[in-house]
Amino acid sequence: MQHITAPQLAERLLDDSQPRPLLLDVRENWEFETCHIAGSTQIPMHLIPIRAGEIDDGQEIICICHHGARSMQVAAFLERNGFENVTNLTGGIHAWALQVDPAMPKY
Repeated sequence: MQHITAPQLAERLLDDSQPRPLLLDVRENWEFETCHIAGSTQIPMHLIPIRAGEIDDGQEIICICHHGARSMQVAAFLERNGFENVTNLTGGIHAWALQVDPAMPKY
């Protein structure tokens, strides 16, 4: 499994020469409503097994949660199920708020 830091992801999202990755936010609805990275797709972790078919397995996928543990589990699940280009956001949305977007609400 690949890992990416919040600053690396921010830089990656600014690079228009590469296709935009799927930002797969696996947090619960209330968490996503509290804060999220613009353009993220939310599928709560517990729904991933039944909704994995909605995810393009040919696209780069970056999994996001609050601190990085749930998203790491989802990334591992996706890899076990044939997804090849899966990355986990180290430190999750909390790291993004601390290192990239200090105005983002924290919880």
